Amino acid sequence: MKQDELKVSPREIKGKKVRFLRREGITPVNLYGPNIESVSLQADTIAVKSLLTKMGRNAIITLKIEGDKKSKKALLRTVQRDPLKGTLLHIDLFQADMSQKMRADVPITFVGEAPAARGRRGILVENLTSIHVEALPADLPQYIEVDISVLTELGQAIHVRDLNMADEIEVLNDPDQVIAKVMEARAEVAVEEEAPTPEEEAPEEAAGGGEAKAESE
Repeated sequence: MKQDELKVSPREIKGKKVRFLRREGITPVNLYGPNIESVSLQADTIAVKSLLTKMGRNAIITLKIEGDKKSKKALLRTVQRDPLKGTLLHIDLFQADMSQKMRADVPITFVGEAPAARGRRGILVENLTSIHVEALPADLPQYIEVDISVLTELGQAIHVRDLNMADEIEVLNDPDQVIAKVMEARAEVAVEEEAPTPEEEAPEEAAGGGEAKAESE
């Protein structure tokens, strides 16, 4: 797995006051793990953005903490952004034991084009966005490619069991789960009824008007 380096330093400012750090070009970082207490850190925002453009989720980062002679291995877990502006707010890093297997969700990336979904006959339904796996941290993929070009007919589907995964990666999803499927497109056709002409209405009213009146009474 691809690795990169990030220099961080201990962070004393916490809570809502971290907005002042962001204004100075500093991104709050949180490091956590199963055998360590959560650590508040900070990093240069430009360096973090550069890292994010090159690495995805589950990417292993060599963490250089100021004042700590020994670097640490961490996985990029969460990236928080402003929902309106899209600006970087915070990142979470997970410090894992590189010799112990761990579980993680790996995003699915769909590639190709489904022939059965072309035109108006079919529509591609994507049922899963990630796959739950277990592996050593260094073996965790950043994403899983799913080729949908094999979907040539309506009703065809790609299941979890169809994934071609490396031996060192164990897939934890149900093998029968559908990842993607081409369904028949059902177009709703609106039928406009022509309004009857006065000549057509008159006989109906004459014939049924009295009976309807009698029933109502």
